[in-house]
Amino acid sequence: MPANLTPDYLDAEKRYRAAKSPLERIAALEEMLAVMPKHKGTDHLRADLRTKIAKMTQSLDKKTATQRATMLIEKVGAAQVALAGLPNTGKSRLVSALTKASPNVAPYPFTTQSATPGMMPYENIQIQLVDTPPLSDQMEWWLPHLFRRADSLLVIIDLSTDPLPQMEDTVKYLESAKIFPSPENAAEVPSFLAKKKKVLIAGNKSDLDNGGNHFRSLEGAYGSRFPVFAVSALSGEGLEGLKERIFQALEIIRVYTKAPGNRPDQIDPVILEKGSTLEDAAASVHKDFARKLKYARLWGSGKHEGIMAGKDHVLQDGDIIELHI
Repeated sequence: MPANLTPDYLDAEKRYRAAKSPLERIAALEEMLAVMPKHKGTDHLRADLRTKIAKMTQSLDKKTATQRATMLIEKVGAAQVALAGLPNTGKSRLVSALTKASPNVAPYPFTTQSATPGMMPYENIQIQLVDTPPLSDQMEWWLPHLFRRADSLLVIIDLSTDPLPQMEDTVKYLESAKIFPSPENAAEVPSFLAKKKKVLIAGNKSDLDNGGNHFRSLEGAYGSRFPVFAVSALSGEGLEGLKERIFQALEIIRVYTKAPGNRPDQIDPVILEKGSTLEDAAASVHKDFARKLKYARLWGSGKHEGIMAGKDHVLQDGDIIELHI
């Protein structure tokens, strides 16, 4: 069976070949593993990558192994969103307000020195947020790899002061790490080592933005390219709306499965990218289901409840599917 490797995988493979240190090579291998399609055609390649990672990890000295542990944030939940921002924008307080995580929160800059994950509940799913060290000229070497692997970036801007220089510096630091905040239809990035990332901009400390002038300035300059939202991690203003905007920015859908004669499982949905088909959903449930699928019944986006649908039917958020193999 052919591997059908994706452009993201091939880009990560190029970064692996261009890497200059063991940690960078391991990071690239882990990215290759993360974006690789999961089916029988990739089983052997997946095993080879895991073996390479294990051998490289075993060869690391103690100090380097500690650095590797710092950069490893395993993806869990429906998606992973990494926060990015300058010092003192309130990233850690925002993560703390949205999740049960306890990152180091203080009123002075550079209190976050490592990545801290937390789970943000949204309706019936959990989205992983990752607090990160602030962007600066001395950016942690592993931070670009974390941003690259995340499904989306949440850029945090401090609304208590002029937001436009902050956003310019944020973009500058990200681009220096070859991370390009871009709408999906933007032009290609300038080199094979670079990565386009979907971005949502959260203007934090809205409670200190007298009259909302700073938010209007930020929205006016960047609102045509990215979703821009005003929140206050301290007062809680806008946090529920931000959760919804994060979900929308991720462009994922929730699909529910049911066995014939039973009620659908509406607790643990299958998470898919927007535009996914019934065949994609079947493969996500079990790697052999797509091949063995005879037909499926659909509730939700079909014209009739329980209608029979083909493998190429495009699913919508909230659809219920009954797979017959």
